[in-house]
Amino acid sequence: MLMLERLKYIAAVVLYGTIGLFLRQIALPSEAAALCRGIIGAGFIFLFLVLRKQKPDRDAIRRELRLLLLSGIFLGLNWIFLFAAYIKTTVAIASLCNYTAPAIVILIAPLVLREPLNLRKLPCAAVAVVGIVLVTGVPGGELGNPAGIALGLAAALCFVGIVICNRKMRTVTAYDRAMVQLITAAATILPYVVLHNIGKPVSVDLHSVVIVLVLGVVHTGVAYCLYFSGMAKLPVQTVAVLGYLEPVVSVLCSVLFLQEKLPLIGWIGAVLVIAAAAAGELIGNDDNHPACNSTIDKKSGG
Repeated sequence: MLMLERLKYIAAVVLYGTIGLFLRQIALPSEAAALCRGIIGAGFIFLFLVLRKQKPDRDAIRRELRLLLLSGIFLGLNWIFLFAAYIKTTVAIASLCNYTAPAIVILIAPLVLREPLNLRKLPCAAVAVVGIVLVTGVPGGELGNPAGIALGLAAALCFVGIVICNRKMRTVTAYDRAMVQLITAAATILPYVVLHNIGKPVSVDLHSVVIVLVLGVVHTGVAYCLYFSGMAKLPVQTVAVLGYLEPVVSVLCSVLFLQEKLPLIGWIGAVLVIAAAAAGELIGNDDNHPACNSTIDKKSGG
């Protein structure tokens, strides 16, 4: 059962890793793309539930509404900051900043979530951090745009909030959770889009529309169902370590499709990140870990 959840989470992370590549092809403000992503993603999940003849669990949503809304706000802010970071600096640097979050989660999990700290996974997380630093070329001093770095770090703090909120929710199914959070994220982004773009000309072309649809359906609707379903049943440490695969995918996409150069030290870093993620899984998890015994409805949660 846990192997299936790992595969779901990995698939979602790989999809997330290609978002920067797609975003660079859109002739729209980054925050507008984030807004469209939330609306389309929520609509996709709603249609999916309708086709499955599965009604939202209103009682569970009502019980967890405060956490759902809070996590949705964090999600919207994460998108605003991260999408802007992708534009302000390189995809690699933005990913590095955003993925300081998993390391933070590992450290605060015992205090905030009261989950036992798996000491055997701490070296894996440390190696992954070193790998990401090498991937982004930080040792060479090329940190890029300071504003992009600040935006990426702000996105990381919001990501920490998302993880904490999701780990505290026990009764909402993955699909209900994703739908409510995406709607809340879109509502959070909307005022910023309106205020930030008043009086500015907006150019929309067919190419951008198609890419926005892909981001909304595939990278949001499909990916978030996989992501939340996997995250809900995996220990925080596993989520954190596997999450490091996203920036590696982002960097590889940048090198192959955006022609961003990656020196030898960067490739070494990519190998370290992948190796750390694999080692973290080979070490194993305690199947009796409280996080693995979620009360989420197994029929609809994955």
